Amino acid sequence: MSKTKPQRRYFGTDGIRGRANTHPMTAEVALRVGLAAGKLFRRDPDRRHLVVIGKDTRLSGYMIEPALVAGFTSVGMDVRLFGPLPTPAVAMMTRSMRADLGVMVSASHNSSADNGIKLFGPDGYKLSDVREAEIEALMDDGLQDGLAAPADLGRVTRIDDAQARYVEIAKAAFPRKLTLNGLRIVIDCAHGAAYKVAPLALYELGAEVIPLGVSPNGFNINEDCGSTHPEALVRAVKEYRADIGIALDGDADRLAICDETGHPVDGDQIMALIAKAWAGTDRLKGGGVVGTVMSNLGFQRFVEGLGLTLERTQVGDRYVVERMRNGGFNLGGEPSGHVVLSDFSTTGDGLIAALQVLAVMVKTGERLSKLARQYEPVPQRLENVRFSGGEPLKNPRVQAAIAEGEARLNGSGRLLVRPSGTEPLIRVMAEGDDEGLVRQVIRDISAAVREAAAAG
Repeated sequence: MSKTKPQRRYFGTDGIRGRANTHPMTAEVALRVGLAAGKLFRRDPDRRHLVVIGKDTRLSGYMIEPALVAGFTSVGMDVRLFGPLPTPAVAMMTRSMRADLGVMVSASHNSSADNGIKLFGPDGYKLSDVREAEIEALMDDGLQDGLAAPADLGRVTRIDDAQARYVEIAKAAFPRKLTLNGLRIVIDCAHGAAYKVAPLALYELGAEVIPLGVSPNGFNINEDCGSTHPEALVRAVKEYRADIGIALDGDADRLAICDETGHPVDGDQIMALIAKAWAGTDRLKGGGVVGTVMSNLGFQRFVEGLGLTLERTQVGDRYVVERMRNGGFNLGGEPSGHVVLSDFSTTGDGLIAALQVLAVMVKTGERLSKLARQYEPVPQRLENVRFSGGEPLKNPRVQAAIAEGEARLNGSGRLLVRPSGTEPLIRVMAEGDDEGLVRQVIRDISAAVREAAAAG
């Protein structure tokens, strides 16, 4: 199957992403995206078409955004510019403003040297692989055709109240009868897209807010801060004796949380907390939760103990969202902190997920250190084995080692061996009640993979 799948030249697992001003993240490619996507989504010649564009705080956004605008306007699409705004907000506004297309310029949790382009359809959901393939085909063929006449060029407007709109949307996701009065919250915005909206939303809901990562300069996004570097968050929580610490990534579609002691709370524990609260009030839909193959076995046992199911998908929030839509679920996510709450958003939203945790804290009056330990995670270990060529997983010795590992873990654990989707790595993950056994299984399989890789 992999041999017949067309090679993707631009789009990866989450839009187009790369080092700024280096292919494919150049102004020329951005221009081609605007031209191609604009043509594809101009479905009705008798009306104006609209695209909305948001971005994070990277310096290269000032290069990518106008190139996109040039492409869209040249095929007759009107453009609304939001400026710095979280990815989930762009998705929401795409739908609420009845736009034909939404665009987010961001490389999420990557360093400032990178940037990316994410596209959303009129329903606010990320484009399918099929749609992205259609855009790619147009990007390389016939861009000089179908350009608008001078009088039909698109118009460009900046939406000055986009951030205020999102603040109100986020606040509406918090129960009306509750308030954050009396809670001291550290919020780390990673010098990214949520640097204004997240602290403001928490303040307006009544919290005492200690903001971190709210001074972007174009280069410091995700630099020793945010959800991928929570050390600063932990220090601040302890220093200010805060009730909770919340860290977002560069485009605010994921989060990390720590309790009042500075102990980290991963995405599985966040989902467990929300699932229990929502199931108790009949808010949980679909009869369970959607996770990924990386979700902890302890989380699965917890969910099943509530009489619910844990549906697993491959790694990637787009696959979680797809399963949620197909199965009617309204809660899903990944241990990394992508938490999708489809009652409020079409993609992961770090701020809105945090507000659900805060709602449980307020309702119960309990400290987060108690609430965030909904289950005891089983020992889980992951090892990445690099290889330079070939297909190590097809090696008979590797297959035998995997079969033996599965047999040894049968009934008390879980094994997952898969190739990385972005690097020449084999990821070996095992979890189970016996940590020693888990480590041994990983060692044996990793050794077999290394031998196969060395043999070519």
